[in-house]
Formats: sequence, structure tokens, C-alpha cells
Amino acid sequence: MAYVAGVVRKKHGTADISSSWIYLRTLWQEKHLILFQPRYTALVAAALWVAEIGINLWVIHRVAYTEIDWKAYMSEVEGVINGTYDYTKLKGDTGPLVYPAGFVYIFTALYFATEHGANIRFAQYLFVVFYLVTLLLVFRIYQRTQKVPPYVFFFMCCASYRIHSIFILRLFNDPVAMMLLFVAVNLLLDNHWTLACCFYSLAVSVKMNVLLFAPGLLYLLLSQFGLLRSIPKLCVCALIQVLLGLPFLLENPSGYLSRSFDLGRQFLFKWTVNWRFLPEDVFLNRYFHVSLLGAHLVILLLFAACCWTRSGDRLVSLLKDPAKRKPVMPPLTADRILLILFTSNFIGVCFSRSLHYQFYVWYFHTLPYLLWSGQVKKLAHLLRVLLLGLIELSWNTYPSTSYSSASLHVCHLIILLSLWFIQDPEPVHSKRK
Repeated sequence: MAYVAGVVRKKHGTADISSSWIYLRTLWQEKHLILFQPRYTALVAAALWVAEIGINLWVIHRVAYTEIDWKAYMSEVEGVINGTYDYTKLKGDTGPLVYPAGFVYIFTALYFATEHGANIRFAQYLFVVFYLVTLLLVFRIYQRTQKVPPYVFFFMCCASYRIHSIFILRLFNDPVAMMLLFVAVNLLLDNHWTLACCFYSLAVSVKMNVLLFAPGLLYLLLSQFGLLRSIPKLCVCALIQVLLGLPFLLENPSGYLSRSFDLGRQFLFKWTVNWRFLPEDVFLNRYFHVSLLGAHLVILLLFAACCWTRSGDRLVSLLKDPAKRKPVMPPLTADRILLILFTSNFIGVCFSRSLHYQFYVWYFHTLPYLLWSGQVKKLAHLLRVLLLGLIELSWNTYPSTSYSSASLHVCHLIILLSLWFIQDPEPVHSKRK
């Protein structure tokens, strides 16, 4: 028996060596395709992730840190630490606290980890960790779909000055919210819907912009479970918000809700990236804001009715139990989940009242997927890369100009149209297990 076991182990080891050799030989033979074949996503992603460790450390030590909101964050959570739970009395150097309770808890932990916010260098190292975790989550998404050619990841990683700046030179809260959001997206792809809703709600509790994914998430829940079975998962999202905000809700509920979820918040014209070509009085006009909100809702409904819904189905059929629908809808695929979620968020970005420089992280990592999902046939790769470059250039133009803002809108419009003209709303490249 020992002899037989040894022979089996030897054969097994020989098989492993043989398969590894075959893989390496194939890799060498197809080395010119590594950057263009999506099946090599994991290999290229791993190399870029390791390179990003060195790049981030180099940036920290060679590029000067710029103070914008970090001290304000520390002042805001310091008020909570000192016993103030009335949101209307919490403020920092840049104004009142306008983020939900999850932000308070996370940045309170950062407050103590960084010697009351004084150890900026250590804070930067922590944000390097956030950046690397976010990249891992994003790469896992692209590995699941294998739709985007690996060379595009160079533009998504090493080439983006603005994203590195947002994470490790500015220490904004937006990256923390998006990191939690990508955890939720990965959980959805793994079919852990309730846990995904938990992390989605946690992301919302850090910054309200994550609500731009909410229409897509609601559509997916109704598509997967119907109305009645979706309600418990929606209640999980709401319950987390209540539990996190409970200390502040008990002190001053209206103050907490009006400050942390202020939908009518006014933005300063001098910081806008997307509406610089407008006169300032138009930018500040409430009718303009209402028009953008109306356009946002109309475009969402059109996409939900015409693009997200499979041909022959109606939106109202989503309310039924999936088992009672005729015809029965096929299972959701990874491509379909991502397309709906990322499109929902992208539409919200397109019609935002104002985009500030740190808001770039709201949709930056989803752009390659959206571009390679859309129907662009002529000059496909060249045009897509050009759009990525123009968007990056628009976000790196400081201060923004009429030309950079207009260019950003043109790029957004092209991407939106390419998503609208997707012929088959079920782009199946890899089915969920």
C-alpha cells in the first residue's frame, strides 16, 4: 500500500509539473497576446498590483501631501468623541459634518490610529492599504467577466495621477465608501445577496454618493426575488442605517437626517469639474437642479424599461415571484449584474449637479467595463482608449475650464449612447456559478 501511494504521489507530482510546463510554454508562445486576451487578466492584474505597491510608496515619499479635508474630518469626529451627538453642532475647518454615521465610526478609528490625526504619514500608509484592497476587488470583478483586454488596466492603475492623489495625497472619504461598495459588488457576483446589501448599506453610511447605485440594485433585487422576497433585504439596508445612526437619531433626529442626507446641498461654482462652461447664476439656479434631477430619473426609467429588461418583458413583471413569471427569466449573469449596477451609477454621475475632483473615484474603476460593454464598432479599441484619456485629462485639468468640462460631457454622452444601443441586454460572457 505504501508503494502504491508513493507511485500515485509521484504520478500526481509529475502531472502537476507537466501541466505547469505546458502553461508556461503556452504563455511564452502567446506572449504577444498577454496584453490583449482577457483570459490573461489575472496575470496582468497580479503584476500591476505588485507594481502599485512600489508606486504608492514612491508617491508618498516624493510628492507633497496636500491638506484639504483631513483636519476637518478629525475635528468632526473629535466632537463626537468629546460627547456631542447633535449633528447640527458638529463641524470642522471646512464646514459642518455632512456625512452619515458610518463615516464617523471609520474616521474615529483612523483618528486614534494616527495619534489624533497628527500622524499624516501613517494615515497615508493606511490609505495605501485601502487603495490596494480596492484594486484587488476591482480586478476580481474584471477577472469574473473577462471582457476588458488586460492592457487597459495600465490606464486604470499606473497612469491615473488623480486617483492616486485622491487616495494617498488627499485622504478623502470617497475611496473608503467605494472600497465597501466593491465588496458588496463582489458579494453579489458570488450570490450572497443579504451580505451584499449589508456592505452596500455600510458604503452608503460613509458617503451618500453610493445611492447612485441604488436604482440598479433595486432592479436586480426585484429581478432575482420579486417584490415580497426583496423587502427583507431592503429592510436590512434600512436597519443598518438606523443602528449606525441611533446615537445621533436619539439626540436630534431631524438634525442628523438633514445634515447627513442633505439632497439639496449647494455646491460652490469654483470647484465644479463638469459645469464650468455655464454662467455661475445658472449653475446655482434651483430650476437647473430640478431639471437635472428630472433628466436623471427619465434616463434611468428608459434604461430600466428598454435596456435592462429582457425583450418581451415589462417592468411590472419584476414585482411578481420569479417562479410565477411567464416566461421564466433565466438566472442573472455576472455581466448583467455589473452592467446594470455600473450603468445606474454612471447615469447619476452624468446628471450630477456638480462634480468635484475627489468624485472621480465614484466611477473611475467602472469606466473600462462600461466602455467595453457598449456597442462601439468603428475604431473600437482606439476610440475607447481615447475616451479614457480625454476623461482623465478633464479630471486632471485644474482649475477646470469650459473646454475641459465640455469635453467631459461629450465623453459621457458617447459612453451613454454606446450603452443605450447595446443590441442584446443579456451580454453573457461568463455565467455565475
